[in-house]
Amino acid sequence: MKEAKINKYYKCSRCHKEFGQQEICIIDDHPVCPSCIYGSLKPFEIYPIGEVRNDLGRAETGFGTVGKEGISRIELIESQRPFLYKLEEEKKITVVYYLHETKAVKSVFNRGIDGKKVGVFASRTPYRLSKIAIQDVELVNIEQTTLYVRGLDAVNGSPVLDIKMKNNKSF
Repeated sequence: MKEAKINKYYKCSRCHKEFGQQEICIIDDHPVCPSCIYGSLKPFEIYPIGEVRNDLGRAETGFGTVGKEGISRIELIESQRPFLYKLEEEKKITVVYYLHETKAVKSVFNRGIDGKKVGVFASRTPYRLSKIAIQDVELVNIEQTTLYVRGLDAVNGSPVLDIKMKNNKSF
């Protein structure tokens, strides 16, 4: 027996057009369509270069992660091997990754670190429209195309978008 596909539609809270569940973003508990969020800007493709492997998951409530912290593995796809040249000489790297488990967005909230009421851009919250995160981490080891890092709070399975040496310049 075939299972019926359920199409859930939402009405944009700003322009009132109907959109499918995959097209809509929930901001401050209200559905908002891509046109109302981004205007005429068009999306573009970004391909992951690997994936995070660790024991961390997204906390059910509030901010942060749950699970055993420590060393995370960044498992790069084989095609990335040539780009690892001399990376082992770096002690700190910056990891750019995709927040694949982020759902709704709050534009203003109480920041987890100090409780101060702020907007998304004044915080490190994963609940942001771009779903892109960056974090400086300690590079512990490299084996083949696997990087071992300390201090990464990406949850297990997070797609890695880029890796770069940490910029040590202060401005």
